[in-house]
Amino acid sequence: MLPGITVKELYDLKETIAAELFTDVTYPWEVLPAIHDFILKLGAALPEELYEKRGEDIWVAKSAKVAPTACLNGPLIIDEEAEIRHCAFIRGNAIVGKGAVVGNSTELKNVVLFNKVQVPHYNYVGDSVLGFRAHMGAGSITSNVKSDKTPVVVKGEADGESFAIETGLKKMGAMLGDRVEVGCNSVLNPGTVVGRDSNIYPTSCVRGFIPANHIFKKESEITAKR
Repeated sequence: MLPGITVKELYDLKETIAAELFTDVTYPWEVLPAIHDFILKLGAALPEELYEKRGEDIWVAKSAKVAPTACLNGPLIIDEEAEIRHCAFIRGNAIVGKGAVVGNSTELKNVVLFNKVQVPHYNYVGDSVLGFRAHMGAGSITSNVKSDKTPVVVKGEADGESFAIETGLKKMGAMLGDRVEVGCNSVLNPGTVVGRDSNIYPTSCVRGFIPANHIFKKESEITAKR
C-alpha cells in the first residue's frame, strides 16, 4: 500500500452519501465500475419525504435546485441543497453531493462528487471522484481515456521511490482529494491523483500523483505549501 493515494488519505467519508461505496476498497478508482449498481441500490432506499424520483433511476432531493434546462440521465442521485445550473448535462452513473454545484455546460459521467464540490463552468468530469469542497476552475476537465486506448496506470513517487499501479481500467479520469483547487483551463490526464489541500495552477497539464499540501506549477515544479 502506497502513501498518499488511498481512500482514507484522500477523503473524509462523512462528507458523502456514498460512503458505503468506498468501505471495502483501498484505492478510490476501484469504485468506478460499481457506481451504477450502487446508485440503484441506494436510490431505492432513500426516504420519500426528502427525495423524489424523477424518471427512470433518478433521485433528486427536494431541497436541491435543478434548472429546467439541465439534462438528467440515470442512474443519478442529487443530494440535498445541491444546485444543477442552466444547461448542465449529466449522462448517468453520477452522485452529486450535498451543496454541490454543477454549472453551465458542465458534463458529468460515472462520477462521485462529495459534498460541496464545485464544477461550475464548462467542466467535463468523467470516471472520476472529487472530494469534499474540491473545486474545478472554469474550463478545466478530466481526460479519462488514453490516446492509445490502453488501460490506465497511476504513476508517481512516494517516499522517494517511483511507483506504477495498473488499474485495469480503460477509462479513469482524476481522483481529487478533499479541498483540491484546480485552476482554469487545466487538463487532468488519465490516472491523475491529487492529494488533499493541493492546488493546480491555471492552464496546467497534469498527470500522475501530486502529494497532499502541494502546489503544481508545472511538471518540473511541484512545491510543498509553507
